[in-house]
Amino acid sequence: MKSIVIRFVLVVMALTVFAHAGEVESGLQIGDYAQAFYVTDVTGPSAGEELCYRCRYSARPVISIFARGIDDDVRKLVKGIDGLVGQHKDEQLAAFVVLLTDRPLDQEAKLKAAAKDSGIVNTPLTTYKDMEGPHKYRIHKDADVTVMMWVEGEVKVNHVFTKGKLSANAIRQVVADTSKILE
Repeated sequence: MKSIVIRFVLVVMALTVFAHAGEVESGLQIGDYAQAFYVTDVTGPSAGEELCYRCRYSARPVISIFARGIDDDVRKLVKGIDGLVGQHKDEQLAAFVVLLTDRPLDQEAKLKAAAKDSGIVNTPLTTYKDMEGPHKYRIHKDADVTVMMWVEGEVKVNHVFTKGKLSANAIRQVVADTSKILE
């Protein structure tokens, strides 16, 4: 009997490891506290300035999107979030996008064009000075997009997408999860 229980436990552990083998953990995890960090605002109300949106938004419900590029899927995600921010102004919902790049100045025109072409008006697009992101945020090198949502600085939602995994269904799930910070 004892050997059957041990085998069962080993099988469950192996299945758990196998099920999570392809997943990437990136960013702050649920329950973590979002720390201050500085970005350069490209399209927001402080365009051209270095600032801390984590600080500026303080205790508000916040959606932060860390991306390594701004492709069509990222634009769709940001557009969906941007619409929610506009709809939930009374609840003070806020969002910002952080483009992780080793060449921030080279990305400014692309970010401005993305905001204009997609009609993104409520969500500042910003740059961070390297591909790793803020050290304390632990953005995984294989994470193409990391979305974290917090209220009063406490992370309530974390979604991670590796290259090519940000699908229409994934975007719908991220948008739906904003309810977790608007409760």
